[in-house]
Amino acid sequence: MHPDMERIFKGNLEWVEKKREDDPEFFERSAKGQTPKYLFIGCSDSRVPASQISGTAPGEMFVHRNIANMVVHTDMNLLSVLQYAVEVLKVKHIMVVGHYGCGGVAAAMSDKQFGLIDNWLTNIKDVIRLHENEFNFITDEEQRFRRLVELNVIEQVINLSKTSIIQNALKDEDPPQLHGLVYDIREGILHNLNVKEHMLKRFEHIYGMQ
Repeated sequence: MHPDMERIFKGNLEWVEKKREDDPEFFERSAKGQTPKYLFIGCSDSRVPASQISGTAPGEMFVHRNIANMVVHTDMNLLSVLQYAVEVLKVKHIMVVGHYGCGGVAAAMSDKQFGLIDNWLTNIKDVIRLHENEFNFITDEEQRFRRLVELNVIEQVINLSKTSIIQNALKDEDPPQLHGLVYDIREGILHNLNVKEHMLKRFEHIYGMQ
């Protein structure tokens, strides 16, 4: 076996041993099912592990990850995860979590071609188009980069609110709450972008469903 894979299996056994030492019934409980309160929609970046940065344990958070934490209405993978989380698992909070230094956002800011992923990055370029006045007003390149990360998260939360899954869930007495967060890799801190309800409702006359 390759040494890199040996490390994986060794790490797994060490984790199992420690888990059983700390909580002898952990795996038996886990095998009975899951009741997570949270859905984490994040970036695939290896530096942004959902459970570790949020301090949650296995079973507490349902997770979907893709390049640049996108909510694309034609992405059946994302929509399937969302529907299962909302309608079956009954999650209470749905978080879109971006991160400063995101490679996908950086690529979307450039005028270079990267291959197949360019079609995915077009969705981030659309965010630039929607916020072009604010985006172009920022002269510092690093600040523009950071702001686009934030704007992308905000727009993906708005995209979430447009889906039929969330539209239907909002009719319930206790619908899931939507949140936009940004993780600062340099500090290890999660920042709440405070995506306000009025931001989600400003296009309700267009996207709202009865």
